[in-house]
Amino acid sequence: MSQLTGKRVAFVATDGFEDSELTSPWRAVTDAGAEAVMVAPKSGSITGKNGHVQAVDAVSADVDAGAFHALVLPGGVVNADHLRMDAPAVAFARSFFAEGKPVGVICHGAWTLVEAEVLEGRTLTSYPSLRTDLRNAGALWVDEEVVVDEGLVSSRTPDDLPAFNAKVVEEIAEGRHAEQTV
Repeated sequence: MSQLTGKRVAFVATDGFEDSELTSPWRAVTDAGAEAVMVAPKSGSITGKNGHVQAVDAVSADVDAGAFHALVLPGGVVNADHLRMDAPAVAFARSFFAEGKPVGVICHGAWTLVEAEVLEGRTLTSYPSLRTDLRNAGALWVDEEVVVDEGLVSSRTPDDLPAFNAKVVEEIAEGRHAEQTV
């Protein structure tokens, strides 16, 4: 039995995502036994900046965090910029913090968490250009391969994916974190 058997993990993205930042964590959680579910602002499919096409399983306006055990937010500048403007996606992300559930975010994906207003007092990393945005949102930004702060896992770039994936799987296996709140 794999360590994530019976767990459902929501991946939230839209067109322009960083391909490897979706496909690599997706593979990590499914290889560990979880069910991965692609959530996007529109139905059909989304396309990564390098051409990966991903079928959409659910639309952000129609999902409830109660049906999932964890959330992963891939990066990609265009993806993250558009996603943070999708009010249902932002509310969905915020609800994972309200429910104390693990959240993994990499690269520019943290912009959605800025909009969700869940970063006050949190420590995380991201692509370096987000440093000021995250600090302005009340976070302590650090330049490290992977950072774990009470169920919030963050990394900087695709180079960090091995460490990111391992910590995402570990945090999902641990389950709810009482300190993972808004």
